[in-house]
Amino acid sequence: MNKSYSFFHDLPANIFSGFVVSLIALPLGLGLSLASGMPPISGIIAAVVGGTIVSLLGGSHVTIVGPGNGLVVVLLGAVYTLGGGDLTQGYLFTLAAIILSGVLLLLFGFLRLGGLSDFFPASAIQGMLAAIGLTILIKQFFVMVGDLESSGGIIALVSQIPSAILLPFVSSDSGLLAGMLIGVISLFIMVFYSKIRYPAFHFIPAPMWVVVFAVGVNYYYQFFSDTPFPVPEALMIQIPESLFDHLPQPDFSLLWTVPFWGVVLSITLIAGVESLLSVKAVDKLDPKKRRSNTNKDLKALGLATIISGFLGGMNVVTVIARSSVNVNNKATNRSSNFFHALFLLLFVIVFQDQIRRVPLTALAAILVYTGYKLASPEIFKKIAGIGREQLIIFLITLFTTLFLGLIIGIVAGVFVTFLSHIIINKSLWRFSRNILKPNVLLFKEEEKNTYYISVLHFCSFLNFYRLKDKINMVPQSQNLVVDFSLCDFVDHSVMEGLSNYQFLFAQKNGSFETIGLDVHGAVTEHPFAVRTLLPFNKRKSSNEKLTKRQLRIKAIGEQCGLDYNAKPKLKKSFLMNLLYFKTKTIVKIYNELNRPNFRFFDIHYTEGEFITKENIQASMLLFNTKQKIPSFTLEKEGLMERIYHIAGLSDIDLDNHPAFSKSFYLLGDNPKAIKHFFNDSLILFLLDNPSYHIESNGKEILIQHRERLTSVRELEVMLSFGFKLEKLINDSY
Repeated sequence: MNKSYSFFHDLPANIFSGFVVSLIALPLGLGLSLASGMPPISGIIAAVVGGTIVSLLGGSHVTIVGPGNGLVVVLLGAVYTLGGGDLTQGYLFTLAAIILSGVLLLLFGFLRLGGLSDFFPASAIQGMLAAIGLTILIKQFFVMVGDLESSGGIIALVSQIPSAILLPFVSSDSGLLAGMLIGVISLFIMVFYSKIRYPAFHFIPAPMWVVVFAVGVNYYYQFFSDTPFPVPEALMIQIPESLFDHLPQPDFSLLWTVPFWGVVLSITLIAGVESLLSVKAVDKLDPKKRRSNTNKDLKALGLATIISGFLGGMNVVTVIARSSVNVNNKATNRSSNFFHALFLLLFVIVFQDQIRRVPLTALAAILVYTGYKLASPEIFKKIAGIGREQLIIFLITLFTTLFLGLIIGIVAGVFVTFLSHIIINKSLWRFSRNILKPNVLLFKEEEKNTYYISVLHFCSFLNFYRLKDKINMVPQSQNLVVDFSLCDFVDHSVMEGLSNYQFLFAQKNGSFETIGLDVHGAVTEHPFAVRTLLPFNKRKSSNEKLTKRQLRIKAIGEQCGLDYNAKPKLKKSFLMNLLYFKTKTIVKIYNELNRPNFRFFDIHYTEGEFITKENIQASMLLFNTKQKIPSFTLEKEGLMERIYHIAGLSDIDLDNHPAFSKSFYLLGDNPKAIKHFFNDSLILFLLDNPSYHIESNGKEILIQHRERLTSVRELEVMLSFGFKLEKLINDSY
């Protein structure tokens, strides 16, 4: 479809989606501004400027930008600390820091640092977000119950909660109790909004229902009550009569001070990480499954933040919740972001009087619920389910962020993650030796649309970017196999990232499969748990927890009437009569599917010795023939086979089948018997099916696809091939 036609064809849907998103962005923008210690219009400025700039210059497709949750804590701290208690002056200093953070984001985009978020461990990021959520929840709880005086650190604030709850009941100002009641009811609206299933009710998002409720109560007192609206002026939103007069002047006088640059770096770090994570998450929701240009997005976000700061606004970041609403309302391109900004601007111009009727307690209730969602018990439970070491990383990052700040918190999370990897592997040398080595190999296999990636040594948040670079080179409509059989360690961030890729490939009708993790141990059954290579005597038995690949192998075996056994075996005498293994050392076989005279298995063997020794993990199929047949080896003809011709090792040509002789390299000691064995039916079958290494020792047939483990998809094809070949041979003799 023509792009211009598609744009105009989808325009009504994008306008509608932008309108719905603006209903959420209005109360959130006001609330996040107030929670950050900035004028309420600051968040609206960020959303309007960001929506305009990023929709024109950004590299994402269906994201929404504006003020973000993650920046509330650092902006509030900046306003208080930089101003030395003078909030007005602190606001002007913070605007200068916001502008410079925009410059850094712009620079990051030009330096192509869009993959920066990959260097932060997943559990550490979750811990940081949970700390931000708890801080927002605790600080805004006091505003929700009408207490604007309480202050201090987290511990001090928690100790003041009982007195804050009692304050409206003992205060001589009855308006505090009214404000608290509006705040509590607003919180109930946020909590129970999803429980109401009436479709028309959900046309208006929960935050906007809070605003409608609060404004409605205000109008009730104006038109239907003899008493004025009881909530005191101090608990109401204050916005200037003219939004565009007397724009604030950012103050750069602290430019050469360490605290100022600490704020700049904190803002930049949080804005960058929050935006990059949100872009990646929204790409998974995009119905057209497009991949965003994160470097282009960073440039647009940086420019928008600079302009927003000069106008008195907050940082511009990509936000996941509003972007999700955008996708759910059928948005298809960046124009929805622009229309969300346009509707916001219209709202604050046309409905200024209604905005002034909203108590701060109602907006605080929205943020209390938002903070709870960032640090809900389900998140703690989810992290604990992945593994105890992930819970430790999560908690250390959380508490360090709460008490020592965001930058120290995320640095602590990275350090503890790295330390946990060393402890799990009992080796600092492994990481220090291999961290700078290339450890990812990508090549396209003979089959059409099939790519293979082999990962060596270890794969963690420190070098995941190498694997991602290779995966991103593969079109998502193709088939990709990622092999970890030669990788000693795979961390949680990598496992979670691979899961995201599986989703993306599936959405574009491609195939993404990981293999080689069957011989790795995991402390929990969670699919994102850390994987580490186990000694042979500690590997799983058939009764222990299985990997996803093993579960699928077992299911395929049940469908085919084959018994499954995951337990590794040292017994391999049944393979010693095969020519293939005459010069190889078999370490073990595992993941067996078998019935009498037929078995599939994964195998670990070695070739060569000393410096030439090579470890290989592969998948093979073996079946017995009813009658004695000739011994032979059959290969797809390639470069090595042509070299064998030059060396004098001529293959056996079948006179009546030149196409077969040209395509395959056939070798054996009894050419006459072999030519008789390869009848027309067998030759046509082999020509019409995928090429395998096939070997006969006179009693058994060995089949191998290539020198690596098969994916589940390849296993199904291989079993089908083996069953048909077995029947064809046995029916012929």
